[in-house]
Amino acid sequence: MTLIAAVQTTSGDDVDENLAAAADHVETARGLGARLVVLPECFALMTRSTRQLRQCAEIHGEGKIQHFMAQLARRTGLWIIAGSVPIRSDDPARVFNTLLVYDEAGENVARYDKIHLFDAELPGESHQESAYTRAGNRWVVQDTPAGVVGLTVCYDLRFAEIYRKLAALGATIMVVPSAFTVPTGAAHWKPLLRARAIENCCYVIAPAQVGHHPGGRRTYGHSLIIDPWGKVMAQRKATAGVLLAEIDNDRLAQVRAQLPCLSHRRLDLFP
Repeated sequence: MTLIAAVQTTSGDDVDENLAAAADHVETARGLGARLVVLPECFALMTRSTRQLRQCAEIHGEGKIQHFMAQLARRTGLWIIAGSVPIRSDDPARVFNTLLVYDEAGENVARYDKIHLFDAELPGESHQESAYTRAGNRWVVQDTPAGVVGLTVCYDLRFAEIYRKLAALGATIMVVPSAFTVPTGAAHWKPLLRARAIENCCYVIAPAQVGHHPGGRRTYGHSLIIDPWGKVMAQRKATAGVLLAEIDNDRLAQVRAQLPCLSHRRLDLFP
């Protein structure tokens, strides 16, 4: 079994403060015995404006945020899933919302650019992520000490097909670093996460932003770790901090043997 941690944060628009808070949480997780830590979406920066987002965006492989995360992984000897960092694209008006995976030596071993962008009109809220974010175009899985991890970010959660694809590519753990809104979180967050775990017989690790952020934005929190049967193993509701759970690959194999729905897929009808 492998102990993993999810981190819940209330990030603001000061990158240095956010990185220091993330480091404190990662150190806490290491002290508790975790080998892999997953940070939420926008852990390093929740901006007041799209202008600030573009100014803080980094070239992949360079920049303050990436350098800090590589050093943190190397210093702690932990795998860190940094989910997410603003990375420049070839469109000066839009950045990638990018999840980066660092191994225990501080090497960036995987990159996933968020595929599904949150354009939604909610009561009292309007979100147009596509106005300042460029969508990714590929699925990514990464082998880790805890198992094969399928990489997703926030709004991806609403698209079951990406998780089925990641499971077909060998993922036994899905990560969903997020910054869910309060109304959508209260209505859909937990049911969607449990559904993704149940339908793919996999673990789901979902660290989240929580509370009030610059520009008046509010996020739902309620970070979760869920087992392959859909059982909530750990939850943190309304405060920043760390939650932990053990990834048990024997348990995963047992669930997949008892209810082998992945092998029952009708690939002749649904490739």
